[in-house]
Amino acid sequence: MPQRLVLASTSSYRGELLRRIVADFETCAAAVDEALRSEETPLLGAVRLAREKALAGTRQHPGCLVIGSDQLADLDGTPLGKPGSMECAQAQLQQCSGRTVAFHTAVCVVDCAGDSPVFREIVDTTRVVFRVLDAAEISRYLAIERPLDCAGSFKVERLAVALFERVESNDPTALIGLPLIALSRLLRESGMSIP
Repeated sequence: MPQRLVLASTSSYRGELLRRIVADFETCAAAVDEALRSEETPLLGAVRLAREKALAGTRQHPGCLVIGSDQLADLDGTPLGKPGSMECAQAQLQQCSGRTVAFHTAVCVVDCAGDSPVFREIVDTTRVVFRVLDAAEISRYLAIERPLDCAGSFKVERLAVALFERVESNDPTALIGLPLIALSRLLRESGMSIP
């Protein structure tokens, strides 16, 4: 019998992405403290959080194949979190104006079928080059999208593409929150049949 697959996330974005490659999976909330540790870079924080989320999922679903993922936006070493308010989103996008932001999307797949867990991990870094934005453009964008739950204050799958000069990426799905090219490889390595 195939091993059950669990996505340790309640993110609608990640769930929709995973459905592109896998029809049958469960989801669970991975309650972890998402604060970065002292002196932790956004890249290392994304890796740690993806692993912690996967481990939290394995505690809820022992014996399953569990996916944990996290994404952190990195502006010259400074993390940009989910803004939570329109004021913070306005400030974040103003900071990004005319600059390059790296989005580190980490994925950890934990296979708990054997005697000891097997970890498979990747990090995809996408670089977004913002065009120079004025305050009115940012306000108009935020009024339409209200991206308060998105790292960096934008939704790339929607209107945010109008804010960019270019996107440098190995995987177009990584910026949305789950790099499907790399995840497909990790799942195949874990014994799943992925087309």
